[in-house]
Order: sequence, then C-alpha cells, then structure tokens
Amino acid sequence: MDPAKWSFGAREVIVISIAIVVLSEISGLSLFHWAKTHRTFPVESSLFQGAPSLVAWDKSTIAAASDGNPVRGQFIARRCETCHGIEGFSSRPSTPNLAGLDRKYIWKQLDDFRDGKRKSEVMHRIASALSSSDSADVAAYFSVLPNTPDEQFSASFPQSMQDASLADVARRLLSVGDPNRGIPPCQACHGPIGYVRAAPELGSQNADYVLTQLDDFASKNRMNDIDLPMRTIASQMHEDERRAVAQFYGAGLGRLAVGYSIGK
Repeated sequence: MDPAKWSFGAREVIVISIAIVVLSEISGLSLFHWAKTHRTFPVESSLFQGAPSLVAWDKSTIAAASDGNPVRGQFIARRCETCHGIEGFSSRPSTPNLAGLDRKYIWKQLDDFRDGKRKSEVMHRIASALSSSDSADVAAYFSVLPNTPDEQFSASFPQSMQDASLADVARRLLSVGDPNRGIPPCQACHGPIGYVRAAPELGSQNADYVLTQLDDFASKNRMNDIDLPMRTIASQMHEDERRAVAQFYGAGLGRLAVGYSIGK
C-alpha cells in the first residue's frame, strides 16, 4: 500500500490511542501515572517563594485590570457558562457567582490561578489559556452583569438559611465584627457599606462557596490574600461564625446594610 494514500478515520484513531495506552501500561510507563504525578502548576521562583500573589496594585496593574472590553469578554466567557452559569449565576452552590463582581477582583484571581498562587487544577488550565488582556475582557463582562439572577436560568442563589438561629451571629459580624479579636465588620470591605480594592462583593454569593473559602483561609489552604487580611480574620472566627456568615450571604440577606431589622 502506498503510504501517501493512507487515511485514518475516527475508529482507527481510537484504536491507535487505546493501543498506545495499553503498551504504556505493559511497559511500565503508565500514561495515567505520568498525568497524575506531573502537575501543571508553575514552579515558583525563589524570589517570590511564599508571596501570596504576584499582583502589585500599581498604576500600570490597575490600568491593565480595568481596561477590558466587555463585548469581547462576552465571547470569551462562553466557556465559563458550564460551571459559573449563564449571566454569571451558577446552578451549583459550591461554585462562585461572578455576576456583578469587581473587575479588578476577577482579573487578580485569574492571574493568581495562572501563577499557581491560588490552587485549582481546572482554573489553572483555563487561566493559562488567557492573556492578561483576555482576563481583563472577561472581568469587564462579568462586572457589568446584574447581580440579581434571572429566574429562567435555574441559579442556586439565593438559598434559605439552614440554621435560622445563626442569623443574629451573622448580623453582628457583618455590622460590627468583633474588635476584641481583631475582626472588622464584613460589610466594611465586601459591601454594601464599603469596598476595598479587589475585595469581592458578597451580597449575591453562594453559601457553600463562601464557607469553603472561609475554611480554606482559616486553614491556610488558600493564601492569595495580599497582607493576610482574610487568613487573619477567618482564623479568628469560630466554625459556627463562618457557617453563619456564609449562610447569611447565601440567603441574599447581605445585600442590605446590616445593623437594622430586616423588616425595616
């Protein structure tokens, strides 16, 4: 047979792929073992070892994070819909809602995922496929979306509080924090009273996701907070307090300034 006339259909490609895997297993050079042990997270330079993030909020960085095109970002963000939902509201309580988040926050998280400063194999691969400009475009798109979910898209937000007795605990932490333990009020940084650069607005966030992040900050499994604010605060919070805050935000009760009766 003339090699120039060889052709491969889908069946032949599948058979060849299976044969390669089988031969690799027989030879002891398992492809599955290689894929599992060869992680894609970048190796940190000793110069930046232990740094929470490679992002420095100087004028050029702020400009890069703020100069996205939301129209272009809408096209790029189509690949995000499977997990983060149509129009930025996920159907999974453990997955973050991105609608209405500050563009600098989204841009920084993508940069941290890309650099391995925030750990997620899935998000590292996705962020690595985006340029800094792409990330700014995606961030711009999600930042202009309404922070109220459209009923037709089956968003998991809001969720009812699983333990209503925790509402008072959450109100106290959101409105005044606990000065004796160095815990500032949540709403001073995460809205609606005040915002800190690149701090996420939590009024439309899913409860399970918020709780996971608080637990990860407390246990140092997540360490990409510049100057350690969240690691310090979360580690000072008791387990039931972290759960209370997460459920309160997940129920949509953190949208209003806390400190007054919800009925007012």
